[in-house]
Amino acid sequence: MVSADPLANALATIYNNEMRGNREALITPSSKLIASVLRVMQKYGYIGEFEHIDDGRWGKLKVQLLGRINRCGAIKPRHPVKYVELLRTPDWMKKYLPSRDIGILILSTPQGAMSHVEAIRRRIGGVLIAYVY
Repeated sequence: MVSADPLANALATIYNNEMRGNREALITPSSKLIASVLRVMQKYGYIGEFEHIDDGRWGKLKVQLLGRINRCGAIKPRHPVKYVELLRTPDWMKKYLPSRDIGILILSTPQGAMSHVEAIRRRIGGVLIAYVY
């Protein structure tokens, strides 16, 4: 069965395994977008190492969980945001994050997936695809 939104399924798998107290999660199918979102989460210390497992079909991602995720998920519908909108604290940031300095929003930008903090630093906008805190 092919999923309509593999990113949402991947984040739900991570969240469910985290809530169960598992040390790792197995995400299937894998994709470049999911791997880039995982790299952003890894950079901010929400997950540990992850590896791609080639199973001859779509592949799988094995993710080491650190027990630091309270909530994560995909943002639907996707919201395009400009750099100036990231500077303000708009309603969508309040909607997905519990507080001003807690958690990150993950954007897909022309320079790859990155957090909203890094997008502000690089002065670029993009499309909101996920959140984690």
